[in-house]
Amino acid sequence: MISCDLKGRVALVTGASSGLGAEFARVLASAGAEVILAARRQSNCEQLASTIRSTGGQCSTLALDVRDWMPDKDTMAVVEKVDILVNNAGLAKESAALALSESDWDDVIDTNLKGMFRLAQIAANGMRAGKRSGSIINIASILGLRQAGGVASYAVAKAGVIQLTKVLALEFARYGVRVNAIAPGYIQTAINEPFFASEAGQAMIRRIPQRRLGRMDDLHGPLLLLASDASAYMTGSVIVVDGGHLTSTL
Repeated sequence: MISCDLKGRVALVTGASSGLGAEFARVLASAGAEVILAARRQSNCEQLASTIRSTGGQCSTLALDVRDWMPDKDTMAVVEKVDILVNNAGLAKESAALALSESDWDDVIDTNLKGMFRLAQIAANGMRAGKRSGSIINIASILGLRQAGGVASYAVAKAGVIQLTKVLALEFARYGVRVNAIAPGYIQTAINEPFFASEAGQAMIRRIPQRRLGRMDDLHGPLLLLASDASAYMTGSVIVVDGGHLTSTL
């Protein structure tokens, strides 16, 4: 029987100081992985690491800005030793396309796409050098597969993440490195609760076939699948978790 046991594996989660990244870290630690919380906000990571360790998990932190193309040697060494990389760090800046500034465009693309590529490159080089099989999980979005107004840079970046996942899967397969993506729909978080409580937010929920927002635990199964040997014959896949939103009628 195939299991999602991750004991003996090291997993690095970017953007782990809050939100989905923090949730992913907790799930991987509960499955037995030694988890590295990577983010700029180290105070948040230290608090989460303490919580994970208090429940018997193995956890450490790493100060990391994914926009840094050439991290210092110590940081590079940590990334090169991981077995599982969850490329989660990202941001969104809402703006009409006609008003979108170059700096905001660059900030989103550098964080959500360029940063993912660079970390995947470093991790895969480490896996290849150590002759270790590994799993890279890129967090995409249904906005990489469908359009919405006011988020041009974010949607383009996430579309790039999906294509990046496929091309890296093709190149890295020969080294035993799998590259897959999860494309969440709208997941309920503390940040978006006010919007989804509004009339506009409720109208959006009604357009989702399951008539509800996603919960963080809806992503646990796909995450553990891709992180573990349960997905040993999967690479280049994009798992959509959106309550059927992409299949909704026009």
